[in-house]
Formats: sequence, structure tokens, C-alpha cells
Amino acid sequence: MNKVTPFLMFQNRDAEEAMNFYTSLIEDSSITNIARYGANESGDEGTVMQATFMLKGQEFMCIDSNVKHQFDFTPSFSIFLTCDTEEELDLIYGKLSEGGQALMPLGDYGFSKKFGWLNDRFGVSWQLNLPN
Repeated sequence: MNKVTPFLMFQNRDAEEAMNFYTSLIEDSSITNIARYGANESGDEGTVMQATFMLKGQEFMCIDSNVKHQFDFTPSFSIFLTCDTEEELDLIYGKLSEGGQALMPLGDYGFSKKFGWLNDRFGVSWQLNLPN
């Protein structure tokens, strides 16, 4: 086995928008590769056929699915961020929650100083933690 990479399938042609959003929020992050569908290919021209991006050294892959599936993202798989400061946690949680849904609003749940869980506007689930 070479490596393990989380893979995100976007169904609303917003993979590139999501990557740009995530890499703008999290420092030391970048989009590393984007391959797009061309004319007369199986996906809509210009959408993401396959892309990779890094969030704080963790590689992710994503696509714009050219097939509308009966399933989407689920909170049972989430991206877990350990924040360094309360300010960082509040800022990222606030930005990710815009247009999204809080699953566990920011608070002290006993296992950390401050914790929050949400689905962002793309449907991707995030847990943000400020350790004790």
C-alpha cells in the first residue's frame, strides 16, 4: 500500500469552489492539482475530473461527479481540526458554518476547552477542537 487519501465527491459542480474556500481558511494549505473535463468528455466541460489539495499537510482528493447519486456527504465522516487558539477556532467555525448547519454548537462539552461540529455549505462535516 502506498498511502491513504480522503476523497470528497461533490455533486453540485462545486469542488473547485470548496477547495478554494478550504485552502483560504486553513493556513499552510493549497490546491496541488486540478484536471478538468474537456469538450465531449463524460463530465461537464470545465468541471473537476480529479483534483488534489492539501490542508495543513494532509492530502485530499476530490471530483465533481458527473452522475447524480442518491447519497451525499454524511457527518459520520468528518474532517477534524485541532486549533491552536480560541480565536482561530471561532474564526474557522464561523466561516465554515455560513450557509451550513451546526451539529454541536461551539461549547465546552467536557472533553475539550471548546468544541464544535458542523456541516458546511457544501455538506462536508467538520469537527473543530481546542484541546484542554
